[in-house]
This record gives sequence, C-alpha cells and structure tokens, in this order.
Amino acid sequence: MASEILLKVSGLKVAYGGIQAVKGASFEVRAGELVSLIGANGAGKTTTLKAITAVQPLADGRIEYLGRSLAGQGTWDLVRQGLVMVPEGRGVFARMTIVENLLMGAFVRNDREIEADVDRVFGIFPRLKERAQQLAGTMSGGEQQMLAMGRALMARPRLLLMDEPSMGLAPIMVDKIFEVVRDIHARGTTVLLVEQNASRALGLADRGYVMESGEITMGGEARTLLADPKVRAAYLGE
Repeated sequence: MASEILLKVSGLKVAYGGIQAVKGASFEVRAGELVSLIGANGAGKTTTLKAITAVQPLADGRIEYLGRSLAGQGTWDLVRQGLVMVPEGRGVFARMTIVENLLMGAFVRNDREIEADVDRVFGIFPRLKERAQQLAGTMSGGEQQMLAMGRALMARPRLLLMDEPSMGLAPIMVDKIFEVVRDIHARGTTVLLVEQNASRALGLADRGYVMESGEITMGGEARTLLADPKVRAAYLGE
C-alpha cells in the first residue's frame, strides 16, 4: 500500500517582477521518503521552497500539504503543522546563544518536552553541546549549519525542507551534514532536500527530480536518475 502524499505541488509558477523563476513545476513527496530536488544554480529550486513555505507568493498553481491547500496560510501556520525549512544561508540568530537559537525553533510549542528535545539535538550534534552558551554569530559556517538543522528539529517537523545544506562547507563538514540528513530521515522524518551536489543528494534519496530553468524536466527513483547519462553529463561531470 502506497504511503500518503504529504506534499503535492501542481503547476507552480513564481515570478520576480517580469521574470518567471518557476514555470509550472509539479512534484510530490510521500510520507517517509527522502526526495532530492537537484539542478544548477538559478534553476528555481530555492524559489520553489520559498513558495511552499509562504515566503514567496505564487503567480499560479496549487500547493497541498496533508491533502489541504496552503493558500492563505503564513509560514508560522505551516511550522505548527510540521512543515519546516532549513533555509539556504542558515539564517541563525547571530546575537543569540546556541541554546537560545534552539529554543526559538520550539517557539510554536508549549509542551513539556522542549528541554528533552534540546538534549536530543545535542546528541545529534555534540559540538553544539560543547559550545551551548556561545553566540551563534561567532561559529564557523559548518557549525551554523548544524545549528540551523537543530533549530528546525526543535519544531518536530513531519516534513523537513532543506535548502543547499552543504553549500560553502569544507569537505569534512559536508560529509558530516549528509550523515546527519541520513540520520534524520532514518529516525522517521520525511525530507525534501534541495542540493547542487547531485551525486550526494541522489545517493541519499529514495526519489529525485531534476529542475532546469524553472521546470521539472525529469523525475523518478534516485538510483535511476544517478544512472541516467543526461544527469551524469549535466550534474556529475561525466
């Protein structure tokens, strides 16, 4: 029996002024999947995530989460429903400590398990625990990426959107970030991963989509896309 569709994007169009950044993209993410959206810089991947999370308005199309349209909802509404994004560029609160950043991730919650979830994040990212009282703005790029991921986990996401988590990081930190993405998925969180590193992204994923010039041009099982000559030539340098 097929798992339920958590996210369904149909005919998505997004424009910046007169420039059409996304041109009718359609795709879906099912519960329990790790889906990768790959494409070159400027393909429209980040814009797509911004549209899904109500950061960027739609020109046309429909976005459904848990079978319901997201039209008219704010980003905070989506977080309450378990739809959470780790943005490109990390976006940590530079003048707040690591612990304070994590607590901001739980801002929409009022349960008694927040402190336990901070400990859980520290278990995933021991380096954050070592520097719990350090200001986020003084951390390295890789450490800030860990913090951004940990902050998102504090919202207890059902669907986690990740925008270019490995961008600008040293190779050893890239390995760590992808290891954590795999671990988050293995713990039961559904993931939509946007990445320029096509090989690593598809290597983790169940399924994948290729975005070019604002359009979804290919989609299917990740291993099939990894073996496709067009994908290998365009994104794997072969």
